[in-house]
Amino acid sequence: MTHRPAHRSVLTGAATGYFRGMAGTTHTVTNQPPPLTGYDVYGADRALTAAVARHLAPDLLDEVRAELSALGRSAGSAQLQEWAAQADENPPRLRTHDRYGHRVDEVDFHPAWHRLLGKGVAAGLTAAWTRPGGHVRRAAAFVVWTQVDAGNLCPLSMTHAAVPALRTDPALAAEWEPRLTSMIYDRELRPARLKAGSLFGMGMTEKQGGSDVRANTTAARPLTGDGEYELTGHKWFCSAPMSDGFLVLAQAPGGLTCFLVPRVLEDGSRNVFLIQRLKDKLGNRSNASSEVEFDGTWARRVGEEGRGVRTIIDMVAATRLDCVLGSAGLMRQAVAQAVHHCAHREAFGAKLADQPLMRNVLADLALESEAATTLALRLAAACDEGGEQERALLRIAVPAAKYWVTKRCAPVVVEAAECLGGNGYVEESGMPRLVRESPLNSVWEGAGNVQALDVLRALQREPHALNAYLQEVGKARGADHRLDGAIKDLLTELADLDGIETRARRLTERLALVLQGSLLARFAPPEVADAFCASRLGSDGGAAFGTLPHTLNLASVVDRARPTN
Repeated sequence: MTHRPAHRSVLTGAATGYFRGMAGTTHTVTNQPPPLTGYDVYGADRALTAAVARHLAPDLLDEVRAELSALGRSAGSAQLQEWAAQADENPPRLRTHDRYGHRVDEVDFHPAWHRLLGKGVAAGLTAAWTRPGGHVRRAAAFVVWTQVDAGNLCPLSMTHAAVPALRTDPALAAEWEPRLTSMIYDRELRPARLKAGSLFGMGMTEKQGGSDVRANTTAARPLTGDGEYELTGHKWFCSAPMSDGFLVLAQAPGGLTCFLVPRVLEDGSRNVFLIQRLKDKLGNRSNASSEVEFDGTWARRVGEEGRGVRTIIDMVAATRLDCVLGSAGLMRQAVAQAVHHCAHREAFGAKLADQPLMRNVLADLALESEAATTLALRLAAACDEGGEQERALLRIAVPAAKYWVTKRCAPVVVEAAECLGGNGYVEESGMPRLVRESPLNSVWEGAGNVQALDVLRALQREPHALNAYLQEVGKARGADHRLDGAIKDLLTELADLDGIETRARRLTERLALVLQGSLLARFAPPEVADAFCASRLGSDGGAAFGTLPHTLNLASVVDRARPTN
């Protein structure tokens, strides 16, 4: 005979009922923040809205605010956030052949990708060159749209950046620019002349050379005397392989040259564009990055033979600025999520955002985000201005900003994810996708050393660029003693040429920080400028986030970063 243990029968009826009631309460969710949806991503970003108002002509403001707020509401909707998750969870797939064995070299995307890309085109993210205040309004839209899904920004960026390169050949520009600046997305592979809008990709790097594009081996053989060539070779990274055209570099008889490679030829046949595989990337998974082969591929020369780098350099500068904008957008979304979470989550008897130490962390993150946004929009405004002084400033400021802002992105996003605790490590929060995306802009379009060396070249070969930079930061002289000291120290460092290449990263970092500090001192609220100068330009800050001086007005800094309209 089996005897049950005595303790199984000691519960009274009342006690059993009590525990049944307690079991039900475990399914009642409390102390969790609501989803950050249903808000205007643009309107809730005070640093961004202030920068747009500062840099646009007054007669444009109402139109642009309405346009950006509409995009911001779309970006903040639950529907688009769902599309972004679907595009990321269902990455593109390569089809090299059709069912009959014909080579097709096509990439299939999830429908959500096409919806997002179509909205990005319709929002004018490729149309800056033809609209008043085009670069500032596009830059703001880029920051907003990055916060939905950064993957679809790649073809939008390449298409936008192709325009200045094509303008070196007036005939090509007249043919292609209206298509590239169109606000209509046409995904079909057919001759570009039959399409209402076109997208562009780019192929510069090869297996053996990487950033050293002069080591490229792809060969270009002239077919006619009017700029037609045949390409044979490969590209190790070719962005947006389903685009209508690509700007690539190849070795012509006269040296490294820029070429336009159409995906579909005028007669409707496919150009030889062999997609060997898609990259399996850490992040940016909704976007296709590919390895391609050219084997008798038809191409049209852009610019002069032997001037390929000079021809494509303006495209590179534009995509580098987009890397800055993209990182600013990623940081903003990470900080918005962290502040939103901490404003609703309670621990130890108070909201997390009101706890002194968490407030310090949030304020420190908010400073980095606002500094990045303010700098990025200032550079976009310089593109709109277009004068000699502004172009000289961009020569130093773009690689310096690309170096520093993109490097700050990853630690900001990781710290923001930590603000959510374990919830920030869970895919459903969306934070892991931001974390995976955060290092990308530092790598693309020339990694850190490339940017730092580019800054050195500008300093050594273009003295007017340094003059333009010093005039810009000099506008804030006297606004903050720590900024004045940092400018003085920077001038001392610039005068010392000993070991200058080894110090290139350090120097580039200081150039970026001083420029950010000067802009915040002029345009940001006093509490933001004070905290930035104390922690980034002075000595009153630590290496980790959350080490700001306790005497600062941190509550105002955090409140400014809160994503509420």
